[in-house]
Amino acid sequence: MAGNPDIIQQDFLQRSPYHAADPAAFDKKLQGACHCGRVKYWLSKDQPLNAKFCHCRGCQVMHGAPFQWAAIFHKEDMMFEKGAEDLLRTLPDAHHGRGRNMVLLFPTLIKFAGQKERDLFNPKSHIFYSQRVVDIPDGKPKWAGLDGEGKSTLLEEHAT
Repeated sequence: MAGNPDIIQQDFLQRSPYHAADPAAFDKKLQGACHCGRVKYWLSKDQPLNAKFCHCRGCQVMHGAPFQWAAIFHKEDMMFEKGAEDLLRTLPDAHHGRGRNMVLLFPTLIKFAGQKERDLFNPKSHIFYSQRVVDIPDGKPKWAGLDGEGKSTLLEEHAT
């Protein structure tokens, strides 16, 4: 999208998840934050629509780990408490999902009250498993690319 970056940023800050339609009525169930606390957000749901382990090369590089754990929510189920402006300013490609209605977040950034809450975020499958650097014999479905609906091939699990 071409245009003035400041105007584009202000437009995004008026939409979910950067701004709730009615912040006072937003049901704050779970809180998340970056490691330093500069960015904080709330979730209005107890559990994600889906949770997965992603083994794509991009996640490996970004996280410095063999895979990452991701949870998916509707944008309307998330509201930033602070730091949204900093997030948009420091991540110039943060708008790549402009037209999408979903947000992907990392459950390790959520403050869970206990194991019961955390268990609601258990991954259901592995995606981009064909790019894995380590085998994970956990019995969960392993997709070569993005999972399901004819988008990818289900791989067999091999123990190492």
